[in-house]
Amino acid sequence: MSASSHTGFRHDQPERIGVLLLNLGTPESPKPSDVRRYLKEFLWDPRVVEVARPVWWMVLNGIILNTRPRRSAEAYAKIWTDEGSPLLVISRQQQQALQAAVSEKFDAPVHVALAMRYGSPSVASGLAELQAAGARRVLVLPLYPQYSATTTASTFDAIADELKGWRWLPELRFVNHYHDNPDYIAALADSVRRYQQQHGEPDKLVMSFHGIPREYFLKGDPYHCECHKTARLLAESLGLKTEQWQLTFQSRLGPKEWLKPYTSEALGILPAGGVRKVQVICPGFSADCLETLEEIAMENKAVFLEAGGESYGYIPALNTDTAHIDMIAGLVARHAADWLTSGAVPTADELAQRKERAGAAGAER
Repeated sequence: MSASSHTGFRHDQPERIGVLLLNLGTPESPKPSDVRRYLKEFLWDPRVVEVARPVWWMVLNGIILNTRPRRSAEAYAKIWTDEGSPLLVISRQQQQALQAAVSEKFDAPVHVALAMRYGSPSVASGLAELQAAGARRVLVLPLYPQYSATTTASTFDAIADELKGWRWLPELRFVNHYHDNPDYIAALADSVRRYQQQHGEPDKLVMSFHGIPREYFLKGDPYHCECHKTARLLAESLGLKTEQWQLTFQSRLGPKEWLKPYTSEALGILPAGGVRKVQVICPGFSADCLETLEEIAMENKAVFLEAGGESYGYIPALNTDTAHIDMIAGLVARHAADWLTSGAVPTADELAQRKERAGAAGAER
């Protein structure tokens, strides 16, 4: 029976705090058919592409979905592992690591579930898992450090759409962003230092963020500003001078102007300016994925080296780094502080008594 049909509630079930980790999503496989299915869901989201639906339907179904899936499938095939999609594999590991961390840190019972905005595991399945676990209070935690309507707000839309079918809603809280969280900045800085201890220091550190259309920024999306703040704080933490680092934006789609400078263009001209060694970090990605492992680590490496660069390094995303998981656990502690200290957990005897009283009053479960 679906979550929308009944609440799944039992009077003898202990209540838990639910944490729903979310990321963007991934195809089921690198096959063009699976990539097409994923892209269709992703690119039809009006938060992602703000074009009149009739016009966009014709462009998406008549052109893009007949050409892009095969090219994207080739890119996915380059990074696919025996375990599957790197994003999903890492996200599962993050879920498990966070579950272990919150179980150790907090006395209150917490259940961590995972969902993807597009593809599987779905938002519906993640919420259903929390419901089945007895979570009457749910913290939604999108793993997007910088807020954007294209990502964070779209996640909220998906949560709201799913909950429209629920009769008994959980108490809900939503993490908006954490772009300037001191522990997040410290974890990024430590990852850079560790990488440079092994590979040396570059002439320039490039901080590449996923782009959005410039039009969205002009309409009030704070993403551009939050990316700049993250980059500035990271540079300050590393003690970098202005000429030692640069912020860029990647993953442009379509003919419209996006946030600049574009990563590929910047890397293509740096050697002419005397920059021979670069390292690239992508602070906006909480887990490595197609955009980091293929676009940055492979495609843009070729751009830089072909332009005359001599050394190119990609600094991995924070993934399951201990400092990263501890930072996420800190977000849970901050946003659910009163939930985590709201009282003692009922004993088995107390739960049995509650069920007995409910049964006497006519309850079936």
